[in-house]
Amino acid sequence: MAEDNNQGGGVNGQAADQQDKPQVQFALQRIYIKDLSFEAPNSPAVFQQPFKPKVGLDLDTTHQKIGEDLYEVVVKVTAQVTHSEEGTTSFLAEVEQAGMFRIGGLEGAQLDHTLGAFCPNVLFPYARECVDSLVNRGGFPPLMLAPVNFEAIYAQRKQREAQEQGEQATQ
Repeated sequence: MAEDNNQGGGVNGQAADQQDKPQVQFALQRIYIKDLSFEAPNSPAVFQQPFKPKVGLDLDTTHQKIGEDLYEVVVKVTAQVTHSEEGTTSFLAEVEQAGMFRIGGLEGAQLDHTLGAFCPNVLFPYARECVDSLVNRGGFPPLMLAPVNFEAIYAQRKQREAQEQGEQATQ
């Protein structure tokens, strides 16, 4: 009896329907640094003052198709730290952490969501570690960036795009 349940066909052709649907494929092919920059324009004077940092953080994500079912996703992190009292720049660290992802079986909004939210979530821990390492090698105390909710950033971007389209339509 158990053998009967495992044979093809299924109930009302369900097995055949599942075979007709494209299979979703997702694989991380490579993680790499696309661009890396560190500047400490006011050194060594900055090391002779008490360190009272004010951190400015900027995040951006981009993606592009680079082949058949192959996409590059880039998370750009820019951290600028200034002295809170004087406003002079202590350091500026910029990392473009990239990854190549093979994604098949997704189209439209699902593909856009995967590239705009899921892939950046995979890449961010690597960017975060790279920023911390750069800052530490620059002679400054560690800069441990908080986790980022790329799902929320993606949702805000989509909401902003919808508002802009709505405004253009009324003009």
